[in-house]
Amino acid sequence: MTRHLRLGAFLNGSGPQGGIWRSASADLDYLGSFQYYIDIARKLEEGKFDILFMNDTVSSGSFDRELLEKNVAASRWDTLTLLAAMAVSTSRIGLVGTANTTYNEPFTLARRLESLDRLSGGRAGWNLVTSLQGGQNFNRDDHVAHDVRYDRAEEFVDVLTGLFDTWDDDARLGDKLSGRWLDADRVRELNHRGKYFQVRGPLNAPRPVQGWPVIAQAGSSGSGRKLGARVGEVIFTAATTIEEAKAFRAEMRRRAELDFGRNPDSLLVMPGVAVTVAPTRQEAEEKFDHVHDLQDPKPALRSISQFVGLGIDLSDFPLDDVPVLPDVLPETNQHRSRQRLVADLIRRERPTVRQLLRLLSHGGHRVLVGSTSDVADNFEEWFRAGAADGFNIMTAQTPDAIGDFVDLVVPELQRRGLFKTAYTGATLRESLGLARPVSRARAGTPQ
Repeated sequence: MTRHLRLGAFLNGSGPQGGIWRSASADLDYLGSFQYYIDIARKLEEGKFDILFMNDTVSSGSFDRELLEKNVAASRWDTLTLLAAMAVSTSRIGLVGTANTTYNEPFTLARRLESLDRLSGGRAGWNLVTSLQGGQNFNRDDHVAHDVRYDRAEEFVDVLTGLFDTWDDDARLGDKLSGRWLDADRVRELNHRGKYFQVRGPLNAPRPVQGWPVIAQAGSSGSGRKLGARVGEVIFTAATTIEEAKAFRAEMRRRAELDFGRNPDSLLVMPGVAVTVAPTRQEAEEKFDHVHDLQDPKPALRSISQFVGLGIDLSDFPLDDVPVLPDVLPETNQHRSRQRLVADLIRRERPTVRQLLRLLSHGGHRVLVGSTSDVADNFEEWFRAGAADGFNIMTAQTPDAIGDFVDLVVPELQRRGLFKTAYTGATLRESLGLARPVSRARAGTPQ
């Protein structure tokens, strides 16, 4: 069977990215509206994308007046609510939403994910994160420590999937003659008592259409890689070089098999890549520069500095200077893997601050600007080299930018036999070639 690469689209719940909203032609009532997201979803489905992926956060970050005034992401949709609404306007694309394990409870999230899976006919996915910040919004003075967050996440995912398995697939009888709505022998309590959670169960909802929604994961710290190798089915990464991506994918597949007894093919690695494409390379560069130039550099650099945690404020440096990192990076309780990635990039390539702002325009993910063949060549190289099972595409997040990728790159990938020409299967698992999980309760596996 021909192996095809997978395509996902990364969408932000706050609408268009960077300064694109400042463009003279931008309709501010449309950008970020529900219709805006529906139009994007339908275009992605036209392009046979496997996944529409939405991020989320439970904090606006530090209350810095200048950053707040320039930050289009200061307000956003609730991801799972928006995806549920989008489910009725699409029919084939997978809908993967971010929800954190630090400031949620397994029972509540299990209900929401099951509802999304049922509403979409089995197209739901969960991007498992531990949250970069937000403790002050949840009865705390600080953010939960990194290692504690991941320890809690390990138990959280076991409770959540255990709740899905408290119902057998055939629990509902609907026997009008006897009056039995369901078979009580096929519904059971979970009775979980652990370090962080005490959950009786059963879930007050049937087992999801897919058994469990597809589990995506993006942590690249040591704890994040361990969690991804154990439970992740789609792994997002910010690897920026083909060598780094090959090593990461090989490690994750190896750990999944050797440490957790999983089939390595049950794990798909999809690096994030910010794509600007046009019929010619020059046109693509002009498009990228237009969007990039709409962004105010000083608050953008301050925001990046806070997000990455390098111990310096990039906005303090002249734009054409090379930033100087401290000899020892500060301890961070946020994005440890992204801190390391950006520090390595600065030390390896020694970019100016202006160049760094361009490179980090999508949070440190790889930036790819070029013609149709440039983008297709790059994807083919990474895919055939074993650096990726597919890609999580980032754009300026406008219907036009996404339309460029769908209309230009997708047909070229299909022409090369690298991407499907039609959806296969009705559920997201079937589309991705992932097995439906067997109920651990039915199989007699301890929960």
